[in-house]
Amino acid sequence: MEVYIKSIVEHFLLLFEKSGYAGVFFLMALESTLVPIPSEVIMPPAGYLASQGKLSLVGVVLAGTFGSLAGALTNYYLALKLGRPALLRFIRRYGKYLLLTEESFKKVEHFWGNHGHISTFVGRLLPGTRHVISIPAGLARMALFLFSLYTALGALIWCSFLALCGYYFGKNEELLKSALHKGSYGLIIGVLVIIALYVYFKVVRKKHS
Repeated sequence: MEVYIKSIVEHFLLLFEKSGYAGVFFLMALESTLVPIPSEVIMPPAGYLASQGKLSLVGVVLAGTFGSLAGALTNYYLALKLGRPALLRFIRRYGKYLLLTEESFKKVEHFWGNHGHISTFVGRLLPGTRHVISIPAGLARMALFLFSLYTALGALIWCSFLALCGYYFGKNEELLKSALHKGSYGLIIGVLVIIALYVYFKVVRKKHS
């Protein structure tokens, strides 16, 4: 498996050298839809190329962020137009090819329903939810401006983290894996703190009202 991932990363390095920011944008857009391409094998190689002066770090982060937003908007509009019954039929039939099950989707949907709009932001930082969190937002007809804002903010943090890992540790595979592993846990802890504060202040505000 590690050899396979390494081969993908090497292919992405060659792709980004030729296509530049457009390649980063396109792959991150796919990653944010239902195509199972891990962003962990997209952004770090692009960040590494930035450390070599072949790309700009800011450009890589922005390309990844806007690509993520484009993919999320695709999911948002699909959910908005198709509706829940059609999406569930699609997941039952094709979900196994997209590493998506009906049960996992319902969990994401429940998470969004419990925590409201903040889920769109924090969902971009959680593994297993970032590529589907936009679907319940579309089903709920969340305001497009707020959806785009929260999605872009979450994607900006995630893409910056991955690109910086590639920028500073791209030459050393072990250090890169360690940074991605520890950093991901750090982001998850941060997300849990944000949710806890959100719920706390929501409860406090409800009591005062």
